[in-house]
Amino acid sequence: MEPLPAPGLGRWGVTACVLTGASRGFGRSLARLLARRFGEGSVLVLVARSAVPLAELAAELRSGGTGLRVECVAADLGSEQGLQRAVAALREVLPAVPASRLLVVNNAGSLGDISKSFLDLTNADEINSYFAFNVTSALCLTSSALQAFGKRPGSSRMVVNISSLCALKPFKNWTLYCSGKASRDMMFQVLALEEPDIRVLNYAPGPLDTDMQLLARTKTRDPEIRQYFRSLQESGQLVDCTVSAQKLLNLLEEDSFGSGAHVDFYNI
Repeated sequence: MEPLPAPGLGRWGVTACVLTGASRGFGRSLARLLARRFGEGSVLVLVARSAVPLAELAAELRSGGTGLRVECVAADLGSEQGLQRAVAALREVLPAVPASRLLVVNNAGSLGDISKSFLDLTNADEINSYFAFNVTSALCLTSSALQAFGKRPGSSRMVVNISSLCALKPFKNWTLYCSGKASRDMMFQVLALEEPDIRVLNYAPGPLDTDMQLLARTKTRDPEIRQYFRSLQESGQLVDCTVSAQKLLNLLEEDSFGSGAHVDFYNI
């Protein structure tokens, strides 16, 4: 794959991009940075559950004067109906975009009930609902986006999974989150193996200063884990979403990672 050009307004050329979990936190910050890099005629498909902040972000990006087309899909990816709505939007939008690049960023995710231990997780509906949102939807959306965009002469395709240290290391009371992140990492490693012409990256953005981090330090059942995240917040070690998003873009532009690799914020 040809490396992406250096950062700058419109320097990525005409791009089709799909970004999930776009309405807040890391996804919102990433959308703002990406919008400046896409050339005129590009399309950015924003997917999230919250319709109002999603629409507000879309309006902000459309007003940037870059000629960017922004499509919003307000859908709960954990439900069959929401996932079908998102997939249908991709199948409608992506084939018609005269883009030379496809970028799919799987950012949507949730912690699950971190007040529970492993032995408390006996409700199959709760567990299946978690994996439907955090794993199944990422697989279905990515495969649908790649199919809809297709293989185009001279084009490039890149898939990014927003991962976590928890994909590699277990945390007490985080059974669902650690399992989901590990599953997604392996899922995208298989994609990299099967499709060598698609660049695949598992990016761990660091302990971000988000609502999810607030839950981690207040709702985690294990007191040592709670205190660990509190100490990060109190010592100013939480990572600003825009800082981490910029590191991700730098990584994509350098394009020197091995396809399917797990790359951590602190190792860049």
